[in-house]
Amino acid sequence: MSDSLGGGFGVEIPFVAHLGFELKLFEGGLSELAYTPLAEHLNSFAVTHGGALMTLLDVTMATAARSVQSDMGVVTIEMKTSFMQPARGPLTGKGRLMHRTGTMAFTEGTVYDASGRACAHATGTFKYVRRLPAGPESADIRSVIATD
Repeated sequence: MSDSLGGGFGVEIPFVAHLGFELKLFEGGLSELAYTPLAEHLNSFAVTHGGALMTLLDVTMATAARSVQSDMGVVTIEMKTSFMQPARGPLTGKGRLMHRTGTMAFTEGTVYDASGRACAHATGTFKYVRRLPAGPESADIRSVIATD
């Protein structure tokens, strides 16, 4: 799955593009992302940095939440992460929408290494928000995201 914005997300997410995440599954409350960390994404132990893993988990869960209503955006309200073992090489993030209300999504995500071992797991709560218009004429309106 890909698009002109790169990665298949349907919206421009500069940090996600910088990290090189690629969307593989986006439907029915499920998501799957592929990520191959570069040398600059590693920590001093030469394994994927926890911040990069948390970003992968956040985007994986947000994408699962958006997969049931792709015209809406989501903002992270809360995220709890557990690191189980070092993450090396190509990684896969798999997300699942566990429960949804009219305005909130409750999700979980797991990052797996190439051997299928779970490296990190997270749960997250997201708020659905209207997607704001894009482009230079919307600069003022984009500075405020309604979360109430």
